[in-house]
Amino acid sequence: MGDEYITLARVLKTQGRRGEVAVEVHTDVPDRFVEGMRLFALDESGGRRQLKIEELWPHKGHLVLKFAGIDSISDAETLLRCELQVPQAERAELEAGWTYISDLTGCTVFDGDREIGQIEGVEFGAGEAPLLIVRGQAKTPYEIPFAEAYLASVDPAAKQVRMRLPDGMLEINAPLNDEEKREQKGSG
Repeated sequence: MGDEYITLARVLKTQGRRGEVAVEVHTDVPDRFVEGMRLFALDESGGRRQLKIEELWPHKGHLVLKFAGIDSISDAETLLRCELQVPQAERAELEAGWTYISDLTGCTVFDGDREIGQIEGVEFGAGEAPLLIVRGQAKTPYEIPFAEAYLASVDPAAKQVRMRLPDGMLEINAPLNDEEKREQKGSG
C-alpha cells in the first residue's frame, strides 16, 4: 500500500500567465490545499512528478494553484488533465460516517439485496452528487448518483455499497436493448 495515491483534484486549464492552473477539487475536506503543500501530478501516460504549491485562491467555482517552478503558460500546459495526488498515508482523517470516493472503486453495489454490479469509476460535475459508474451484466455501465438520499450503507473494508434506489432508476439509466436501438434509428 506504500505506493498508492489518492486524487485530490484534476487540472482543467491554464489560468493566467505565470504558470497558474485551474483545478476541479475532488475533496470535501475544508482547507485541504495549503501553501507549501506537496502534491504529485499524475499524467495520462502514468508519469508522476512532485510539485509544491506556491500560491492558491478560489476563482469562479474552481481553485487556482501556482506551483513552484511552473512559471509560464507553456509550463502549465504540461499539467493539463493531470490528477493531483497525495500518498494514501497522507490523506486527511475523515469524520465518522464519511468515505473517500477513491475507496469506492471496486466495491459491489446492492439495491436492497439485489446485486447491481461493481463500481469501476466515479464521475464529477454531472450534478450535485458524483455518479458511480457501475458495471453489471449489461454491456453499458449504469450511472448511479452517489446521493445521501439513496445511500443505506458504505463498507469499504467489505467492498460493499448498499443503496435504496427509487423504482425505475436503473431502467432509466439502462442501456438500450437491440429492439430499442432499431426503434431509435428508425425515428431519427
